[in-house]
Amino acid sequence: MKPTRHIETHRSERVGWLRAAVLGANDGIVSVAGLVVGIAASGASASTILATGVAGTVAGAMSMAAGEYVSVQSQADTEQADLALERRELREDPHTELEELAGIYRRRGLTPELAHEVAVQLTAHDALGAHARDELGITEELRARPLQAALASAGAFVVGAILPVLTALLAPYAYVAQITTVSTLLGLCITGAMAAHAGGASRLRGALRVVFWGALAMGAAAVIGNLFDTHLAG
Repeated sequence: MKPTRHIETHRSERVGWLRAAVLGANDGIVSVAGLVVGIAASGASASTILATGVAGTVAGAMSMAAGEYVSVQSQADTEQADLALERRELREDPHTELEELAGIYRRRGLTPELAHEVAVQLTAHDALGAHARDELGITEELRARPLQAALASAGAFVVGAILPVLTALLAPYAYVAQITTVSTLLGLCITGAMAAHAGGASRLRGALRVVFWGALAMGAAAVIGNLFDTHLAG
């Protein structure tokens, strides 16, 4: 009988780019839609509304990329500093590091003898990798990847922002704010459900939580826009 391969796919492996992509897409939809709704509610011209949406998309994408890169790079720097410290300790005091590793395995339920043997074998195979994984909690799958996070966040922001920009471009001038609000909430339903599904959570709950905050943002933008009513011709 031919043996079958057991392949497992864990959602935690997606956490780095998924978090950045979800944040970027939702921020793109809500931020640019908020700009469009606010400017439209102020009575600005159609060209001003569209220009505001496009400018918000470009600036927002660059801001998201820079923010994600700096944030995740800080995490990567911390990981590298911890690994450098661990590398030095392994070089200067390998016996203490071996006992430290064995202690970790004892606390996880192994007998002292087995814990020591496991620590010895893993140290011989890859001492730094064993300490990174079991002492520091750093794994290859969950390592900080600044460039990946920055690109995922910026790209998702642009994709999300396309919806309110297209609405500003195609919707009748008199109804830009209302149509943008409705399309934004529908878009948030879709992105929230997709993000929840990718992460293994409830799609309904994921959709509702982003729609709630999106609705608050649209309402606030409309109120502020009305405070600066410009009465410009379309």
